[in-house]
Amino acid sequence: MSAVIYLEGGGDSKDLHVRCREGFRKLLAKTLPDSKMPRLVACGGRGDALARFQDKLKKACDDDFIGLLLDSEVPLTDIDAAWTHLQIFDGWIKPRDANDRQVLFMTTCMETWIVADIATLRTHYAQEFRERALLPLRNLEERSREEIQSALQRATRDCTNAYTKGKRSFTVLAELNPAVLATHLPSFARMKAILQAEL
Repeated sequence: MSAVIYLEGGGDSKDLHVRCREGFRKLLAKTLPDSKMPRLVACGGRGDALARFQDKLKKACDDDFIGLLLDSEVPLTDIDAAWTHLQIFDGWIKPRDANDRQVLFMTTCMETWIVADIATLRTHYAQEFRERALLPLRNLEERSREEIQSALQRATRDCTNAYTKGKRSFTVLAELNPAVLATHLPSFARMKAILQAEL
């Protein structure tokens, strides 16, 4: 059996692809033993991630796990109806051999994961961190990506390492506590359960 997850993120830069892959690997390593760690492939845009996923799916064996980890972009109406969501939002048609458990969502975006772990943010950003600028933890996945990203930027704007997409975002990602994320984020808890069962 082999396992690979194609990640949305990392832009067009090789350096950012490395940082993206490493950030997700460090986070997942807190949940999965080394022997179960899937190969992670940073793809940049979501369309590129889908293309790589589809290509790999054609060559996969029956017991392989081929996954997609994407921003949902908007709140989900049904957490388990992944391909229905992608058809409505992106116009993507589910590949014949794909299933909903292969699609793992950051709902609505990676920054939702980041704002869910306030303790890690306090440590990472230290004295100038403005915690009161963050959104309440209840129902975070029902917030728009704009609300989430704006709150995170406001909370860190006075910090010397203020949040920006790119290398800083993947540094924070690597430090997050998956147990905290699973408590507050149903999509993260779903991903964790799927990976622990499938790998």
